[in-house]
Amino acid sequence: MSLVTLGVADLTRARGFYERGLGWRVGQAVEDEVVFFQLNGMILSLYHREAMARDAGISDSGAEFGGITLAYNARSPQDVDAVLAESERAGATLIKPGQATSWGGYSGYFADPDGHLWEVAHNPYFPIDAEGGITLGA
Repeated sequence: MSLVTLGVADLTRARGFYERGLGWRVGQAVEDEVVFFQLNGMILSLYHREAMARDAGISDSGAEFGGITLAYNARSPQDVDAVLAESERAGATLIKPGQATSWGGYSGYFADPDGHLWEVAHNPYFPIDAEGGITLGA
Protein backbone atom coordinates (compact mmCIF):
# COMPACT_ATOMS: atom_id res chain seq x y z
CA MET A 1 0.00 0.00 0.00
CA SER A 2 1.33 3.42 -0.87
CA LEU A 3 -1.46 5.89 -0.26
CA VAL A 4 -4.63 6.10 1.85
CA THR A 5 -7.26 8.64 0.88
CA LEU A 6 -9.94 9.65 3.36
CA GLY A 7 -13.15 11.01 1.87
CA VAL A 8 -14.11 13.98 4.03
CA ALA A 9 -17.22 16.14 4.27
CA ASP A 10 -15.29 19.34 5.07
CA LEU A 11 -11.74 19.54 3.70
CA THR A 12 -10.82 22.64 5.73
CA ARG A 13 -11.97 21.03 8.98
CA ALA A 14 -10.21 17.75 8.20
CA ARG A 15 -6.97 19.50 7.26
CA GLY A 16 -7.10 21.48 10.50
CA PHE A 17 -7.55 18.29 12.52
CA TYR A 18 -4.50 16.57 11.04
CA GLU A 19 -2.34 19.66 10.64
CA ARG A 20 -3.10 21.70 13.77
CA GLY A 21 -4.76 19.06 15.93
CA LEU A 22 -2.29 16.22 15.40
CA GLY A 23 0.66 18.36 14.31
CA TRP A 24 1.17 16.61 10.96
CA ARG A 25 2.96 18.63 8.29
CA VAL A 26 1.27 19.18 4.94
CA GLY A 27 3.49 17.99 2.10
CA GLN A 28 1.32 19.31 -0.74
CA ALA A 29 -2.11 20.79 -1.12
CA VAL A 30 -4.33 21.98 -3.93
CA GLU A 31 -6.50 24.67 -2.35
CA ASP A 32 -10.01 23.37 -1.61
CA GLU A 33 -9.38 20.14 -3.56
CA VAL A 34 -6.90 17.78 -1.89
CA VAL A 35 -4.31 17.73 0.91
CA PHE A 36 -1.36 15.31 1.15
CA PHE A 37 0.61 14.38 4.27
CA GLN A 38 3.91 12.51 3.88
CA LEU A 39 4.06 9.58 6.31
CA ASN A 40 6.78 6.94 6.67
CA GLY A 41 7.01 5.65 3.10
CA MET A 42 3.32 6.34 2.52
CA ILE A 43 1.02 9.27 1.89
CA LEU A 44 -2.28 10.13 3.57
CA SER A 45 -4.54 12.32 1.47
CA LEU A 46 -7.76 14.13 2.29
CA TYR A 47 -10.27 14.57 -0.52
CA HIS A 48 -13.90 15.66 -0.78
CA ARG A 49 -16.03 12.58 -0.17
CA GLU A 50 -18.55 13.38 -2.91
CA ALA A 51 -15.77 13.99 -5.44
CA MET A 52 -14.09 10.70 -4.49
CA ALA A 53 -17.30 8.74 -5.02
CA ARG A 54 -17.91 10.55 -8.31
CA ASP A 55 -14.33 9.78 -9.43
CA ALA A 56 -14.86 6.07 -8.75
CA GLY A 57 -18.22 6.19 -10.54
CA ILE A 58 -20.27 5.08 -7.53
CA SER A 59 -23.01 6.50 -5.32
CA ASP A 60 -22.19 8.23 -2.03
CA SER A 61 -25.27 6.74 -0.36
CA GLY A 62 -23.23 5.06 2.38
CA ALA A 63 -24.27 1.60 1.19
CA GLU A 64 -21.72 1.42 -1.65
CA PHE A 65 -19.08 3.78 -0.39
CA GLY A 66 -17.53 3.99 3.08
CA GLY A 67 -15.61 7.20 2.47
CA ILE A 68 -12.13 5.68 2.21
CA THR A 69 -10.03 4.26 -0.58
CA LEU A 70 -6.78 2.39 -0.34
CA ALA A 71 -4.36 3.01 -3.17
CA TYR A 72 -1.53 1.31 -4.94
CA ASN A 73 0.72 3.49 -7.08
CA ALA A 74 2.10 1.86 -10.21
CA ARG A 75 5.08 2.87 -12.32
CA SER A 76 3.13 3.24 -15.58
CA PRO A 77 -0.38 3.21 -17.04
CA GLN A 78 0.33 -0.29 -18.37
CA ASP A 79 1.14 -1.43 -14.83
CA VAL A 80 -2.20 0.02 -13.65
CA ASP A 81 -4.06 -2.11 -16.20
CA ALA A 82 -2.02 -5.19 -15.25
CA VAL A 83 -2.76 -4.77 -11.54
CA LEU A 84 -6.47 -4.23 -12.22
CA ALA A 85 -6.54 -7.42 -14.32
CA GLU A 86 -4.65 -9.36 -11.64
CA SER A 87 -7.09 -8.17 -8.97
CA GLU A 88 -10.04 -9.35 -11.05
CA ARG A 89 -8.44 -12.76 -11.52
CA ALA A 90 -8.01 -12.92 -7.74
CA GLY A 91 -11.72 -12.30 -7.17
CA ALA A 92 -12.04 -8.51 -7.03
CA THR A 93 -14.80 -6.60 -8.79
CA LEU A 94 -13.62 -4.07 -11.35
CA ILE A 95 -15.35 -0.80 -10.47
CA LYS A 96 -13.73 1.53 -13.00
CA PRO A 97 -11.24 0.48 -15.70
CA GLY A 98 -7.94 2.34 -15.98
CA GLN A 99 -8.22 5.67 -17.75
CA ALA A 100 -6.50 9.05 -18.06
CA THR A 101 -7.30 11.43 -15.20
CA SER A 102 -7.96 15.17 -15.12
CA TRP A 103 -4.80 15.66 -13.01
CA GLY A 104 -2.40 14.14 -15.55
CA GLY A 105 -2.21 10.57 -14.31
CA TYR A 106 -3.97 7.29 -15.03
CA SER A 107 -6.12 5.30 -12.61
CA GLY A 108 -8.85 2.73 -12.11
CA TYR A 109 -10.69 1.17 -9.17
CA PHE A 110 -11.56 -2.29 -7.90
CA ALA A 111 -13.40 -3.57 -4.84
CA ASP A 112 -12.00 -6.47 -2.86
CA PRO A 113 -14.33 -9.35 -1.94
CA ASP A 114 -15.48 -7.45 1.16
CA GLY A 115 -16.23 -4.30 -0.84
CA HIS A 116 -13.19 -2.25 0.21
CA LEU A 117 -12.39 0.21 -2.57
CA TRP A 118 -8.87 0.32 -4.02
CA GLU A 119 -7.54 2.84 -6.51
CA VAL A 120 -4.67 1.71 -8.73
CA ALA A 121 -2.93 4.78 -10.11
CA HIS A 122 0.04 5.99 -12.03
CA ASN A 123 0.86 9.45 -10.67
CA PRO A 124 3.78 10.98 -12.54
CA TYR A 125 4.23 13.50 -9.70
CA PHE A 126 4.92 10.91 -6.96
CA PRO A 127 8.31 9.23 -7.46
CA ILE A 128 8.44 5.51 -6.58
CA ASP A 129 11.65 4.20 -5.00
CA ALA A 130 13.20 0.77 -5.58
CA GLU A 131 11.20 -0.73 -2.68
CA GLY A 132 7.89 0.67 -3.99
CA GLY A 133 7.60 3.53 -1.48
CA ILE A 134 6.34 6.88 -2.72
CA THR A 135 7.19 10.41 -1.75
CA LEU A 136 5.62 13.74 -2.46
CA GLY A 137 7.48 15.48 -5.28
CA ALA A 138 9.29 18.75 -4.60
